[in-house]
Amino acid sequence: MDIYSATLDYVSSLPITQSWPEFQMIYKQIASYKPKHWLLPVKSCQAVGGSIEQAIPAVAAIACAQIGIVLLDDMLDEDPRGEYHRLGHAVTANLGATFQIVGLEAILSPELSPTKKLNALRSANQMLLSVAFGQHMDIKVPTNESEYWRIVENKSGAFFGTALSLGALLGGASEKVADGIKRFGNLYGEMIQIHDDLNDTMAIPASPDWIQKRAPLPILFAQIVNHPAQRRFRELFGDISQPEALREAQEIIIQCGALSYCVDQLLHRHEAARKVLGVTQLANQQPLSDLATEFVDPIWNLFAMLGLQRVTPPPTRSEKPM
Repeated sequence: MDIYSATLDYVSSLPITQSWPEFQMIYKQIASYKPKHWLLPVKSCQAVGGSIEQAIPAVAAIACAQIGIVLLDDMLDEDPRGEYHRLGHAVTANLGATFQIVGLEAILSPELSPTKKLNALRSANQMLLSVAFGQHMDIKVPTNESEYWRIVENKSGAFFGTALSLGALLGGASEKVADGIKRFGNLYGEMIQIHDDLNDTMAIPASPDWIQKRAPLPILFAQIVNHPAQRRFRELFGDISQPEALREAQEIIIQCGALSYCVDQLLHRHEAARKVLGVTQLANQQPLSDLATEFVDPIWNLFAMLGLQRVTPPPTRSEKPM
């Protein structure tokens, strides 16, 4: 079964979407890229002994939620790649809200039992509220590590935790098992955020995070932790428009221990995720354990590209961020 085609058919059959060309165009366009995150409910459904078919409403819910979140986030972050540049702010804002609503509607399939519907709907709705709150905090840009992790917990952690728990619920998992899978997903989402922050920070040319003065974890670390080049980094961050400034700033990120710290945080979450799986009763642990293992590998590839050894001792920190 092609889960993307099956989910497209499912979403297209829902009320309103059939007569909304812009909605269908955006969904079909993004579905054509086969986003791997849309498969998470399938993996968790299979992990609890369910089938691909059972996971389709959860895939639809997560697909629509992600599209809606991205449409709105791009406007809030003034992302140059956002659809709002083509469709306009008003149309994009309305579509962003619509996609999130359709995601909730997707769960209300007549083939689901009332209990499954209620549990899944509650989980999805709590996730959307959490992500919205996380985005509200993120707009202000975190100024310390505590704020950063709170944002990550409410955005990436909540989204990926729910993506996996929905598949488990629709696959017939008990609430206890679904909660365990959700905890695993929360950690998985935090790992994804750290990985994305590393890639965005070290990208050439400068990513929007540099241009828009955002605070992904490596940049935040280099700004607030005491190190010999802290003042110089802040100067470079103030005007990163020149390639040589970006290169120098990225070199400082490596030398000050920011990358080592990020990898250390990622590996701690990877180990915690493995422990959660170890105490969660699953019919087949492999689909989820593969997620965590596969995700750590790109970090070693990144370090190899930078010519760094595969060691991750916690960095020496003379000042701990609040």
